[in-house]
Amino acid sequence: MSTSTLPYATKTTPPVTPPVNPDGTGGTGGTGGTGGTGFWRAPFSSRTFREVGYTFTSLPVAIVGFAFAVAMFSLSAGLAVTVLGLPVAATMLAGARALGTAERGRARRQLGLEVAAPAPVRASAHSGRWPALLTRLRDAAGWKALLFQVLVFPWRVASFVLSLTFLVTGWTVALYPAYQWVFPHYVGWPGYRLYDYTSNGVHHQHYLTSPLQIGAFSLLGLVLVVLTPQLVRGLTNVDRAAIRALLGK
Repeated sequence: MSTSTLPYATKTTPPVTPPVNPDGTGGTGGTGGTGGTGFWRAPFSSRTFREVGYTFTSLPVAIVGFAFAVAMFSLSAGLAVTVLGLPVAATMLAGARALGTAERGRARRQLGLEVAAPAPVRASAHSGRWPALLTRLRDAAGWKALLFQVLVFPWRVASFVLSLTFLVTGWTVALYPAYQWVFPHYVGWPGYRLYDYTSNGVHHQHYLTSPLQIGAFSLLGLVLVVLTPQLVRGLTNVDRAAIRALLGK
C-alpha cells in the first residue's frame, strides 16, 4: 500500500493596516480623544505642543490671508468697470491658491493632516491672454481658497485667544504653591489677592493664605491644564474640517 503526500496550500496573512485617526493621521487611537497620547499625558505630549503651536501661528497667517482676500477683492470689484478688473481678479485667485498650498503644508506638518491638492487650472481652449484670464476666473478651487481666508479669520482669532488663555491660566494657577511666597515677601500681600473692593462703605478683600485654599487653587489649575489639550484639539478640528472642505480636491 502506497501513500502520497498532497501539497498543502500556503496560508498567507493579509497585511495589517494601522488604524487611522479621525483627523487623518495614523495611530492607535488612544483614549480621551488624544490619538494614542492618553488623556493624562496629553498636556506634555509633542502632539499637543504642535497643535498649540498651530493655533498660535495661525493668527498672523490668518491676518495676512484675510488682508489679502479683502484688499484684492475690493480692488478687483472697484476696477470691474474697466479691463483692469480681470487681471486683478485672476491674480487674486492665483494668490489664494498659493495661500491654500501653504495652509495644506502647515496642516500636514503640525496637524498630521494629509489633504490632496485640487486639480490645476485647466488650460484655455483658445490662445491669447483674455481667454486665459477668463479660464482663471472660472477656477472653483481658487474661489474656495479665497473664501477659506475670509471664513477662518474670526475663528482663528478666537482659537488664539482661547488657547493662550487656557494655557497660561492653567499653568499659572497650578504652579501657585511654588511661588506663593513671592506675595508676602515682595508685594506686601499675605497671599494672592482674589478681590479687593469697597461697597457701601464696607471694604471687601480676600487672599489665598491657608494650605487648603492654596491646594484647592492649584487643583483648579491642574484641571485647566488637563482640559487645555482637549480644547485645542476641538479648535484645530474645525481647521481640519475647513481645510478638507475648501482647500482639498
